[in-house]
Amino acid sequence: MSPLAKPAGWTEPLPEARPPADMAIYHLPTGTYETRAALAFRGGSFRDKRHFAASAVLVRHPDGDLLIDAGFGADVAAHVAMLPRFMRAPYRVGRTAGEQLDAAGYDRSRLLGVLLTHSHWDHASGLDSLWGTRVWLNADERRYAAEDSDGKVFRHVSPGHEIHEYGFDSRSYLGFPSSHDAYGDGSVVVVLAGGHTAGSVIVFVTVPSGERYAFIGDLTWQIDGIRRRVERPRLLSKLADSDPDQLRQDLLRMIALDGLMRIVPAHDLSSYDGIPRLTPEAAARLR
Repeated sequence: MSPLAKPAGWTEPLPEARPPADMAIYHLPTGTYETRAALAFRGGSFRDKRHFAASAVLVRHPDGDLLIDAGFGADVAAHVAMLPRFMRAPYRVGRTAGEQLDAAGYDRSRLLGVLLTHSHWDHASGLDSLWGTRVWLNADERRYAAEDSDGKVFRHVSPGHEIHEYGFDSRSYLGFPSSHDAYGDGSVVVVLAGGHTAGSVIVFVTVPSGERYAFIGDLTWQIDGIRRRVERPRLLSKLADSDPDQLRQDLLRMIALDGLMRIVPAHDLSSYDGIPRLTPEAAARLR
């Protein structure tokens, strides 16, 4: 399987970011499900069993916190049952994002909302344990979630959640033509990458140490898509992606950034290594 042509690496200065000194991020793992590598990226092996992550990431910011995605919810079994049979896979559940916040003594009034990279079930299921929390969606993804068959679980768990619809301005960001600066300080910047779903996004986060992260949702399901420069298998792309050509263009943009930041595909478990968990001690520092 031939890889995509290697794009030129990013050579311009990275965008300015001024993350507050007390900004931090935390990994909230909520479970995993099994998929063969052959079904995750072109050239993968059927013998290679991958444990796909279902996680949320808490972004602590003095102007209010955000969760990137929601992971598995309390009623995940019912959510899986809503899927077409060919999409169901063996899964293991842990504590929901809501349960982890509560166990750490986190003050939920700090949450500005759940910023979904997109509205598919394994990113939105956990909204059922985050009662009343706003959901951040752009107009394209809001429409997709309301109309597409793959938005069924989202439509089931979203009642009771206010939708905060954010937009993009014309300022380009790392090769993406439009962006949304969540806090106005460059620490969390959202770009439209509407290939997987109509309103899929990538969330770029810069922490006080200067380390940068790119939470790329399902642009690729495993980091192999970046490192090997490969797309999803054709049949899976046909079933899963709204615009494969757009997805390829955005994948190449991210490949050009590899090495300049930590790239975190939502379902690549190892890509979260090094992001701390939320502990009571950490939550105490957020008060």
